[in-house]
Amino acid sequence: MIEAVLVDDEIKALQGLTWELTNFSDEIHVGASFTNPLEALDYLAVNTPDCLFLDIEMPTMDGFQFIQKLTNKNFPVVITTAYNQYAIKALKNEAIDYLLKPIDTDDLEDTIKKIKKFNAKNFSAERLEKILVNFNSNTINKKITINTDGKLLFLESDEIIYAESDGNYSTVYLSEGGKIVLTKKLKEVNELLPADSFFRIHNSYIINLHKVKEFLKTDGYVVLKTGHKIPVSRQKKSDFLDML
Repeated sequence: MIEAVLVDDEIKALQGLTWELTNFSDEIHVGASFTNPLEALDYLAVNTPDCLFLDIEMPTMDGFQFIQKLTNKNFPVVITTAYNQYAIKALKNEAIDYLLKPIDTDDLEDTIKKIKKFNAKNFSAERLEKILVNFNSNTINKKITINTDGKLLFLESDEIIYAESDGNYSTVYLSEGGKIVLTKKLKEVNELLPADSFFRIHNSYIINLHKVKEFLKTDGYVVLKTGHKIPVSRQKKSDFLDML
């Protein structure tokens, strides 16, 4: 059974959509429905349905703005509207399908197939990710697991030189000269790194202690073996020297 969440600002339209979905198919159960998009966003932040049926034209925010505000996107989105001019834009905004109201039975059956295919693919990917992460965490020489760009990277501590903050993003610099940009704050990156090898030396920097070449006490900088100069905050100076 597919558990669906419905979002439509008009109560009659919401009731009609519920009737159409549950009467046209015995494979869909409406788990929750909302006329207020903000309440729906709060619900979806902590709940993951099998799919979301979303209206486009709503006064508080339109359906495309709603999609952009979703913090949890681990479910397929189906756009529902009485207007056919949104089809291309809907698919460009990460929706897997587009249904015109009133919903046609054949169109709904096609949509259900797409929902099942989407969820089956994601389920397999999530299972594989958990297996890889668990395997890595149980090995003697644990690697650092970084999730980025739809893939998992397993790095040795020695491969990371330092990490730098850029607001809500962080950049991890690698010994081979490459770098990885992450949609994580530096605090989150720090939690991924082993505390015996890495130290947050400044609000904006984490360094690999094994890469430190010298400490310029007067200037308040460390120089890494790669030549990078990283500032040391006054608050971190004492703890840093203790680590060394």
